[in-house]
Amino acid sequence: MEAKKISDMDEREDSAAGMKHDGFIRRKGMLVVISGFSGAGKGTLMKELIKNYDNYSLSISATTRQPRPGETDGKEYFFVSKERFEEMIRNDELLEYARYVDNYYGTPKAYVESEMEKGKDVILEIEIQGALKIRAKYPDSVLIFIITPSAKELISRLRHRGTESDEVIRKRLERAKLEAVGVEAYDYILINDNLDKTVKHLNYLIQDQHMRASQQLEFLEEFQKELGTVI
Repeated sequence: MEAKKISDMDEREDSAAGMKHDGFIRRKGMLVVISGFSGAGKGTLMKELIKNYDNYSLSISATTRQPRPGETDGKEYFFVSKERFEEMIRNDELLEYARYVDNYYGTPKAYVESEMEKGKDVILEIEIQGALKIRAKYPDSVLIFIITPSAKELISRLRHRGTESDEVIRKRLERAKLEAVGVEAYDYILINDNLDKTVKHLNYLIQDQHMRASQQLEFLEEFQKELGTVI
């Protein structure tokens, strides 16, 4: 399936894009996977989305690495032992996981499903391989890829960070080149060229997914029953 490209400078009216559909039933939240090249601004987008809208929950990963100064268990990460993490793998308690520099990182299934049951749309920020694993387990999940308006802009943002060497930037760009091959597997591509408008478009895009027929089976069933009483 070809990903749909959405620029945050799209001219559709905000009132139409963000309209509420009060008749629809929203019992459960959905799983939203956000990915993007390093430097595309996805981290900042997530922070602004959570700050401006109260219907989202950021997924918290489990990891075997040691907490850094200021980090709290259950806030930045769920810090667990290697033995406990491997037990979680064996018991299918993770949506996805990976190992980096001798440490495990993964997404606990129980936390995500608990938040969704509360009606929260759970945001999961992971790379492409993990996103495809999520899609396999949750076919109704929404995959959104954040991208800059151009490769030139991506390079400019990485350099203006001022925190990485030219060698690190080169490696990030090499990885972006590899990742670009798999972006077509996503549902949507969101171009981040204006933070405020991109946050609004991201919210509209996610909320519109609740209008999909597969998300409104309970509403349709009640509607059909009501028809049966008036005919």
